[in-house]
Amino acid sequence: RALEQVGLTTMAGNPILACRLSGKFAFVELRTKEEAANALNLNNIPYLGAQLRVGRPSKYTGQDTPHGNWEDILAKFMSGELHLKNVGATPAAAPAVAAAPQQQPTTVVELKQMLTQEDLTDDVEYQDILEDTRTNCTPFGTLKNVVIPRTGPGATKIFLEYMSVEDAGKAIAGLAGQTFDSRKVEAVYFDPIKFANQDYSD
Repeated sequence: RALEQVGLTTMAGNPILACRLSGKFAFVELRTKEEAANALNLNNIPYLGAQLRVGRPSKYTGQDTPHGNWEDILAKFMSGELHLKNVGATPAAAPAVAAAPQQQPTTVVELKQMLTQEDLTDDVEYQDILEDTRTNCTPFGTLKNVVIPRTGPGATKIFLEYMSVEDAGKAIAGLAGQTFDSRKVEAVYFDPIKFANQDYSD
């Protein structure tokens, strides 16, 4: 999904043909040489609280391909200037799950479709969710606060307050469209004044 979200694919559809696990490594086959080269830009992408190392196999003997890493690509994507030397065709448009262009970027991110009311009932499970959320969302940037209301209009939503708008943008690009318990996550910016006033209504 990350390849499609930041426009690194050269045509519509899933660019991955096959994936094979071998010990602690995963080998991914993509449908075109251009998309395989573009995938190198995913190096350092956050996943489950860690940063993935993405590169060519050690026995690769092909041509060296200049590339950046996830932080570089994400920053360029969020600023609207994504100029990759390895892109051989018009990049695919970012899917509709990304934040709407007319939204004013802020330091607060609202996540929907991640939780159900049942998830918030048990105190121990609630604390685990808070901890897991903080762990998995910290790699996007400096995370100041995580709020998960248990009642009221904000119940079942997750709010992330980051130190900067750029960090919040990274979180939206990394989380929007992800699947959680068969539900597609929606990630959008949220009004920081409403957040400060504990008003979690849409």
